[in-house]
Amino acid sequence: MIDRRQFQLIAAALMLGSGISARPARADSKTFRVAFQKGAGNLIFLKERGILERKLAPIGWSVTWTEFQAGPQLLESLNVGATDFGLVGEAPPIFAQAAGADIVYAGYEPASPKNEAIIVPKDSPIRTVADLKGKRVALNKGSNVNYLLVRALEANGLTYHDIVPAYLAPADARAAFERGSVDAWVIWDPYYAAAEIALNARLVVDGTGLAPNVSFYMASRAIAEQNPQVLKAVLGAVDEIDGWIRDNRHQYAVELAPKVGLSADVIERSVNRDEIGARPIDAATLEGQQKIADAFAELALIPERLKVTDAAWRVGQ
Repeated sequence: MIDRRQFQLIAAALMLGSGISARPARADSKTFRVAFQKGAGNLIFLKERGILERKLAPIGWSVTWTEFQAGPQLLESLNVGATDFGLVGEAPPIFAQAAGADIVYAGYEPASPKNEAIIVPKDSPIRTVADLKGKRVALNKGSNVNYLLVRALEANGLTYHDIVPAYLAPADARAAFERGSVDAWVIWDPYYAAAEIALNARLVVDGTGLAPNVSFYMASRAIAEQNPQVLKAVLGAVDEIDGWIRDNRHQYAVELAPKVGLSADVIERSVNRDEIGARPIDAATLEGQQKIADAFAELALIPERLKVTDAAWRVGQ
């Protein structure tokens, strides 16, 4: 089993490979630096419509935006002081905290369990989770769907040892799924919606009643503790654009499609499964996150148990 020091060294090596390096203390203490991923449509809309800039200008703050390919690199940018705020899924904050990142949970998007699922090819004989016994299952290791798979197996009298996991990133997993080299795929939207529409993939089970699938707004501890009023204004701006998306899902899909290289029908199917609305972090949500952290520790995906509430935003609450 990997120990904590080895885990930290591996994490550091991965982040060096991503090109992220630590920066000195910010020269301009009035610039709020947002990190975002290509799939974070609400932050993309927030950026393009200038809502955040209008919210922060009256209190003397400007805004910059930096795109990242994945959650772990995004969180490391917060940790080393390169950015201040970003949106990720459930798993990256757990891995970041396990590696010693000085970041906090600032807010969240509500649970959207229908946005992740175990799917199979349309002609597969697999009909239930119990049918996965002995089968080869593709998933992204350490992601939110890793927890969904564990919970689904447990709920059907199976364990992780009853299946053959194939740890693959989404693009590689889709290729394996299409050519039949895996029997099932545990995946999230929009990849899930794309597989349904393009491949006629069939649902075995989604996260309903098994895994919450919460997205988290993470912040550097420095920005959260030193400028809580700014962070609250940012969460308010995010909730504003979330409100528009919630009420205009079709238009959102049409506008976002060319920006992220997906069809509008894939995006619309995904967003129609979303529960939308930025909220301040709360004890009940962190309790759910603790359950995932405990499951990852039991699977030795992180070197030891951790206390999620150590990374809770407390100042200004």
